[in-house]
Amino acid sequence: MTTTYSFQIYKNTSSLPLEWNLLAVDNIFLTREYLEVLENSCPVNMTCHFIGLFEETKLVGIVLTQFLFAEKLESFGERDKCLKTSVRNFALKNFASHVLFVGNNMLTGQNAFIFDENIKEAKAVKTLHKAINQLKKDLKESGKKVHITSIKDFTAKEIEPLQAEFKNNYTFSTQPNMVFEIRENWKNEQDYIDALSKKYRDQYKRARKKSEGITKQQLSLSDIKRYEDVLYELYFHVAKNAPFNTFFLARNHFSFFKEIMGENFLLYGYFIEEKLIGFNTLIKNGTTMDTYFLGYDESVQREKMLYLNMLYDMIAYSIKKGFKEIVFARTALEIKSSVGAKPIKMYGLITHSNALINHNISRFFNYLEPKTEWQERNPFK
Repeated sequence: MTTTYSFQIYKNTSSLPLEWNLLAVDNIFLTREYLEVLENSCPVNMTCHFIGLFEETKLVGIVLTQFLFAEKLESFGERDKCLKTSVRNFALKNFASHVLFVGNNMLTGQNAFIFDENIKEAKAVKTLHKAINQLKKDLKESGKKVHITSIKDFTAKEIEPLQAEFKNNYTFSTQPNMVFEIRENWKNEQDYIDALSKKYRDQYKRARKKSEGITKQQLSLSDIKRYEDVLYELYFHVAKNAPFNTFFLARNHFSFFKEIMGENFLLYGYFIEEKLIGFNTLIKNGTTMDTYFLGYDESVQREKMLYLNMLYDMIAYSIKKGFKEIVFARTALEIKSSVGAKPIKMYGLITHSNALINHNISRFFNYLEPKTEWQERNPFK
């Protein structure tokens, strides 16, 4: 008997099948609750769709897609002002302003889909391909032609079945995912410190010394709402000064996230006296701790080594609570490496609707994705 799969595209979480979370049990970022956060507080230039794969009436696959349209974006990133950046921004606005991501452009890692363990993978991926094409057709009919389609983020092994199906797509690799492995014998922060070489123990001591005068506090939902404007200003300062950006969060994103996700979402505020000068966020995802967005006052960050202290705090908390790893994601690769995170190479697939551009997609991609030069560190003995 031949197995056949069908698909259904959903525009809102209220329409999702009741059994959706049964497949999302191992990844919080595909649960109905997290998708509700996306739906209600996603960036202004993003719309989300959710795809269910079915074997007859049984749900056997769940998929997240994000459609980004750059016309509502104020900036692609303001840090690097040079000719290549200008060319890149021109290319983005004119040839890549409508991008369909299969996956989550706000996170690093395979948060695109989950299939039932008994699914026939090749057929499921083929059905996914059909669903993506149908979604692009639906978007076009609503006046939003998709320029670029990108499927992300996968390890070298994870991407193989996708490469077999999406043959006309270009396989790309961007900045690595920085992952911090927590050793089994570490029970507290001191165990981590003891494992560092002298150079990096000295770095730790220097950073902690610099942070004197700063107090840290976990913010409740009411606290987050109270500081919402300041949190957004701190986040926006960091985001707009990044070398590259495709979205900016909604102003209510953190409060809505806390309201829906509760104790699975942690936001820590950093204060000097009564003034909020920085914050970071963490998401509990099974045995993995995912770092999320942060923000800080630049003048305080430099003087107090605030960002480095945030990394140490995230490590200390995750060790104390028994997590197995921390996903530090992309950006700031070298400083994350200096605290012990290791790079994991990630891959994606990309295709352009214009045949000529698609033929030269590897060159075009170099303008879309800035290269980052960095030196990997090994802080342990």
